[in-house]
Amino acid sequence: MQQTNTITKPKHIVLTSHPGRYSTKSLPIRWGDSSPLQRGPIVGTLRNQAHRNVIGTHSGSYSIYRALAVASGALQPNHLADLTNTAPTTVIGPHPSWADSNRIVSLDPFGAMVHEAYADLYEQGYDIRPTIAVTQAHIKMPELQEAIAKGDLLKDGLVVKNDGSLVVNKVAIDPVWYLPGVANRLNVEESDLRHALFQQTGGMFPELVTRPDLQVFLPPIGGITVYLLGDIAAITDPKRQLAVRVHDECNGSDVFGSDICTCRPYLVHGLEVCARTAQGGGAGALVYFRKEGRALGEVTKFLVYNARKRQQGGDRADAYFNRTECVAGVQDMRFQELMPDVLHWLGITRIDSFISMSDMKYQAIVNSGIKIVKRIPIPEELIPADAQVEIAAKTAAGYYSEKDAPDDIALAGIKGRSLLPS
Repeated sequence: MQQTNTITKPKHIVLTSHPGRYSTKSLPIRWGDSSPLQRGPIVGTLRNQAHRNVIGTHSGSYSIYRALAVASGALQPNHLADLTNTAPTTVIGPHPSWADSNRIVSLDPFGAMVHEAYADLYEQGYDIRPTIAVTQAHIKMPELQEAIAKGDLLKDGLVVKNDGSLVVNKVAIDPVWYLPGVANRLNVEESDLRHALFQQTGGMFPELVTRPDLQVFLPPIGGITVYLLGDIAAITDPKRQLAVRVHDECNGSDVFGSDICTCRPYLVHGLEVCARTAQGGGAGALVYFRKEGRALGEVTKFLVYNARKRQQGGDRADAYFNRTECVAGVQDMRFQELMPDVLHWLGITRIDSFISMSDMKYQAIVNSGIKIVKRIPIPEELIPADAQVEIAAKTAAGYYSEKDAPDDIALAGIKGRSLLPS
């Protein structure tokens, strides 16, 4: 008997979050419209595929943990968030910049008000998730207690409580990328940006190259946290002082106090300057980005640490950035061009005290249309011994401009009191 080989055709599985090219139920997004209803909601949830109007899903890198919860049975995939009493504790905006499609391209300016703005759509069954949350909290750090003990920071019961904690409004922001705007900001073609995103994520988001009609992307990356000190109204009041520190994540230093860099000392110094400015009738804003190791990641960062310390002659300023390029192929992937969006979301048009030495941050902010009056470097006394290599390397590489940080500003940053408005 002759044996016949039967080939069973495998069941076709569509590996895409969009089963069809178009849907009559998905709402259009008109980026840059001043009305949230006319702009349209960001719908990246999976309860109803026909409603989706973006590429990707909510929660950034945490979407993978959501998948694990669903796979294990701990989370029902059709869970609908109950947003009762989750509204912002402090209202921010709207500001004119929210309606400028060139000013804000990497976050949804209406992301904190979706439950109110899209109430009718909720009733129609649209699952619209907030991408911004605003709450109130206190910050208590040992270095702040030391500043109080030395008299550099005063307890006033409003900004600095009697227990030494800072009173803050705290904002969490998930990234929402308007791809045409991101491409324009980086001076690349949108098609090239889409192909790079598709290829460098291993093809996880085929809609990047198959759905040109979808212009908004929810990238699987970390978000932003903003700490606001003082009167929110002072942020946009040209007659009142504003201090800003833009800080990129450094887990080893920020959390565990590693002394190989100046990150935590500068973070704390930024909070001090923001607090003093708020106490003087102004406001302070500390913006914290999840961009570990210049957005190269912590594994790459530690590999570079090893390479620097094991090279001939030990850790040297002249080889500081070279070792990073040898391992990662590039010195920095933070792309500060997108960073000012959060400042525009806050309605900032002028920064009186910019607590940073970085020319990249400075130029990105100024080029976006925000004026910076003065820059405040980290005080010499706060630089750990092991971090002197970092400072020397950045100085040699032209990382910051001495002319924008004159001695009198440096001294003001150390002493602090002269930063208060007169």
